[in-house]
Amino acid sequence: MNESMHIGIAAAGAAIGVGLIGYGAVTAVGRNPGASTKVMVQAILAIAFAEACVFYAIFLK
Repeated sequence: MNESMHIGIAAAGAAIGVGLIGYGAVTAVGRNPGASTKVMVQAILAIAFAEACVFYAIFLK
């Protein structure tokens, strides 16, 4: 395998994770609009952790 393949796999996994997190956040806010601030804060934190995996893959190359 190519030595940079792990970066692409990590980026694809993070993209899927961010999409699922966004879908869950939108669904949660649609069900309970009053909790939108709490849901969005948690979603932003989860997205940041998902994106951190890509940075680990880049820096650990």
